[in-house]
Amino acid sequence: MSSEKSITLVDTTLRDGMSSVSHQFTAQNVADIARGLDRAGVTTIEVAHGIGIGASSIQYGPAAETDPDYVRAAVEAVENADIAVLYVPGIATVGNLRDAISAGISTVRVAVHCTEADCAQQPVEWAKAQGLRVMCFLMMSHKLEPADLAAQAALLDSYGADVVYVVDSAGAMVPRQAGERVTALRDRISADVGFHAHNNLGVGIANALTAAECGATFIDGSLRGLGASAGNAQTEVLAAAFERAGWETNVDLFPLIDTAEQVLAPLMKEPQIIDETALVLGYAGVYSTFFHPTKRAAKKFGVPTRDILMELGRRGVIGGQEDMIIDVASQLAGRSYTDPTRAATVHAH
Repeated sequence: MSSEKSITLVDTTLRDGMSSVSHQFTAQNVADIARGLDRAGVTTIEVAHGIGIGASSIQYGPAAETDPDYVRAAVEAVENADIAVLYVPGIATVGNLRDAISAGISTVRVAVHCTEADCAQQPVEWAKAQGLRVMCFLMMSHKLEPADLAAQAALLDSYGADVVYVVDSAGAMVPRQAGERVTALRDRISADVGFHAHNNLGVGIANALTAAECGATFIDGSLRGLGASAGNAQTEVLAAAFERAGWETNVDLFPLIDTAEQVLAPLMKEPQIIDETALVLGYAGVYSTFFHPTKRAAKKFGVPTRDILMELGRRGVIGGQEDMIIDVASQLAGRSYTDPTRAATVHAH
């Protein structure tokens, strides 16, 4: 294969995938999965709480173990791979990142809403000063037109980011839209471009392939597609699809499949599917981590999840505004509500 058609697969089973198991992977689970990914040739493995370091809490869900414990487990299990964590300003602190460095990370992925690149300046510059490789996420990238997204990416580039990602946090993009945004970034910045797909519309793999054709050189995936809402592009499927499309990934397909089938699959609570909530979430363009809170709110207030999600999408709600889920659900319910002590829906008007 031509070296010109080469991409780097980054695996996020042990971070984004944490959302599918309520952040309950143990350090041993992390070690076993990281070891398998490393043996398959994956060079960057992201670990820690599903929302990022520092997020283990009542609000985002407590993790089974601490972020440094997860990092150490992964670092000790691998021979070649770099271990990364996700840093979301406003949730994580420099102190959390310092602890992750002490535990052995070599890469940090700083994630900001697509209109708020300036919020990444402090952690990016601090991380670069510590010698870390820095990848930056422009979350909910579908909300900006390509040129505007590229302008935000240029800020991240100026802060020293090594890679800037187009991130389809809601799984709301189709291939053309993914490609346009990657192209805009590729034409504007000197940093490498990455792409992170969610699969709410069933086109995560297609979006990733299109992103690579348009200039992305880092592509995220997770084993069995584990991840928030409908999950991510599936790492082992990405490896097979990219090879069929003539790309070099430098990973071995069958060890990836073995890790997915023999190590990860037995740990999954349920299959990663596109159910009604996941599909409507992508269709409405709502942040993937709203998946479980919206289901809970729908049950509590006796209103359809789709109605809540469509209204959240109409209002342009973004990550960090999870409180709006309850507001919207209660407003939609009006004076019609489900009494949790009764099976029937009670109508007050």
